[in-house]
Order: sequence, then structure tokens, then C-alpha cells
Amino acid sequence: MEMTRLLVGLLILFVAAISARSEYFSETVPRVQLTEKVTHLHFYLFDILSGERPSAVEVAHSNVTIGDQSATPFGSVYAVDDPLLEGPDPSSKVIGNARGLYVSASEGRDLCLVMYIDYGFTAGKYKGSSISVFSRNPVTEPRREVAVVGGRGKFRMARGFAKLRTHYLNVTNGDAIIEYKVTVYHY
Repeated sequence: MEMTRLLVGLLILFVAAISARSEYFSETVPRVQLTEKVTHLHFYLFDILSGERPSAVEVAHSNVTIGDQSATPFGSVYAVDDPLLEGPDPSSKVIGNARGLYVSASEGRDLCLVMYIDYGFTAGKYKGSSISVFSRNPVTEPRREVAVVGGRGKFRMARGFAKLRTHYLNVTNGDAIIEYKVTVYHY
């Protein structure tokens, strides 16, 4: 015990004796002129809440019961790992996945989600790249738009929008297939 105290004391003295030194590094480099590109993407997102292997699961919910019989009641938070497919058929080629969170943010009958999701592409010419959406998604509207707020890989510094259309919705269990037509501005 005495030896431990001695070692701790010596360590404190040693650390206190070392002079703290830090430097701020900054370098100004000439700005490179980048050419903005526009990319149009078209895919289908499969958001499955039912069955033995759902792609979206509830991770939190409100402690207030308001009698909502919805598959996604107000205040519920979901973690998602939804597949992105080339077409609306479940046997279509998988081109990526949508990973992130969404919260049911409407008390009324107009189901509205606020979502932060990263759409990562795992196949094709955009493999290894992704776009990020952080937006309000009024699900009960047949056609709606969400904001693309960023990206990585080939979509670095992305901005844009995605037009969504519900291809299929099961209002009992919440399963949905959503068509995405995305316009991305990037460098």
C-alpha cells in the first residue's frame, strides 16, 4: 500500500513537471475550382416492421397512452436498416441499404415521420457512396418530398431532394414499399 502511494505521488510530480506544449497548425491553400454535378437516382425502399426479421424496429416510445391504434404511434422511435432495391418486386436486385432513425411526430391521423437516414449504396457505380436525408416525411400524402442534406464518397458535399411515392402500404402492420426519385447536386 505504501509503495502504491509512493508511485502515485512520483507519477503526479512527474506529470506536473512536464511542461504542456501545444501548437496550432494552419495552412492556407489555394481554392480548387470544383465542378458541380447533378445525379438522378431511382430506387425502392422496403420498410418492414412485421415478421421474424423486420428491417425497422421500435427502440423507444412515449410513456403516454392516447389510444392510437397505428402501427407507428406518436412518439415512437425506430431504428432502420431497410434494403434499397432496383424495383418494387422483393426479388429485385439489392443496391444498398437505408440506415438511421425515424420518429413518429404527428398526434393526428396524418402520419408524419421525422427521419435521419443514410442511404448507402453497395452495388453499381455508386458503391461505397451515400446520401443523407434529415427531413419531415408526411407519410399519408401520396407524393411528398424530403431534403438531401449531405453525402459521402461520390456524393461528398451533396444537397438536393427526393420525391417519394408510396408504392405499397399495409396500414395494419406498417410494412411499406416507397419509391424514391432523387436529385443530388454534388462535387
